[in-house]
Amino acid sequence: MPWICLLTALLFLLHLPCFPGQNGGENEESTDIISVHEGETISITCSIKGSENEVGTYLTTSIQPVNVVYVSKQNTSYILPALANRTKYSKEGSNLRITLHNVQESDSNIYQCSTYVKTKSYHKKLFGKTTIVVVKGKPSGIVEQAPLYVNPQQGQSVSITCALKASREDERIYYLLKTHVQPEPVLYVSSQNTSTVFPAFANRLEYSKEGEKIVITLHNLWRNDSDIYVCAGVVKNSSFLSVNRSGTMMLIKEGEQADCEKCSWLIYVLITMVTLLFSVLMCCTLYRVDVKKYFQNNPPNTVYEDMSYSVRQHTSRTTNAYSIDN
Repeated sequence: MPWICLLTALLFLLHLPCFPGQNGGENEESTDIISVHEGETISITCSIKGSENEVGTYLTTSIQPVNVVYVSKQNTSYILPALANRTKYSKEGSNLRITLHNVQESDSNIYQCSTYVKTKSYHKKLFGKTTIVVVKGKPSGIVEQAPLYVNPQQGQSVSITCALKASREDERIYYLLKTHVQPEPVLYVSSQNTSTVFPAFANRLEYSKEGEKIVITLHNLWRNDSDIYVCAGVVKNSSFLSVNRSGTMMLIKEGEQADCEKCSWLIYVLITMVTLLFSVLMCCTLYRVDVKKYFQNNPPNTVYEDMSYSVRQHTSRTTNAYSIDN
């Protein structure tokens, strides 16, 4: 019985799933990332403050600032003429939803929501959510990126190279963005080489800039870093965000999972050994029980030989020396 209990417990442990350690928490960065291909539809949602002093809500571009949509509290509106036939808006409770159809590569931009409220002497601008839109069109060759794919172990580092092709005198602004699994900005580097590292890689990122290239190194990678990383940039006098079409696909190998697989193999070996030992013990036990029962149920065959006749015969043939002499 003890061996059966041990075997059952080991089988139970074997079928427990491997749960790698999970890290992370809430995303404190309010910037959204939308990554699509040309011809698709996107929606950007701006929060409406709902204040009595509210004047209206704007959606503007940050690269060469342009008002894309304006909706007043009285529901009068303005839509940028170049986008009028592709842009719709609707109020949904406390939100303003702007939908852009048949997106083009030139729609790649940084969109900023803002609300104007009326104070005693002036209108105050309140900034809302920022949305970076990445539209992947035909390869333009403006933004080059390498490598295309990396598969590091947890805890390792990876370097991504972004190159923004332009004339030497042009200023360049660089971005590195996560665009699919958990869309969020990673790095922003201005033309003056000032930078912002976003919370996802705080204390885990370093970069070096030389000419038209920037090399970004991501350290101490872990499971939630698996994603597609896209280089984007702005060249002087450009009105939109240039992006790399393919990006870098990063898939992190989970160290905990590998350890768990090794653990499973050890459990298999242990169970095999215990099973063999259990089988041997059972065979020995059954053998002893069978032998004992055999001797109990079948008493030994005893052969009795009648020696009386032999004794009598031997006695009659013996000559009595005393009687002969008489």
